[in-house]
Amino acid sequence: MKLVTAIVNKEDAKQVCNHLIQEGFSVTRLSTTGGFLMAGNMTLMIGTEDEKVDPCIQIIAQHCKQRTEVVPSTASYGIGVATAYPLQVTVGGATIFVTNVERFEKL
Repeated sequence: MKLVTAIVNKEDAKQVCNHLIQEGFSVTRLSTTGGFLMAGNMTLMIGTEDEKVDPCIQIIAQHCKQRTEVVPSTASYGIGVATAYPLQVTVGGATIFVTNVERFEKL
């Protein structure tokens, strides 16, 4: 048995979860915040059999799209001098970890 932990953008999370559930996966969702942009993410925990890991990852990949957003940023040029300028960043996609599960019990 494996535990698939997927960190996805909050905008993609609902669609990803719906498709995983339609395919028979059990999903636990945790609201999380990213460190770089302090943006909302959803961390999905999916316990599954070894042979279902690849189909699980394929579903996540199909429904997590990277996109470009413009966010405000600031630069400091000296004591008391700062300016704000837009910064283009890539968001979305997914970060996935697959770990072995030594023991699983559903009570």
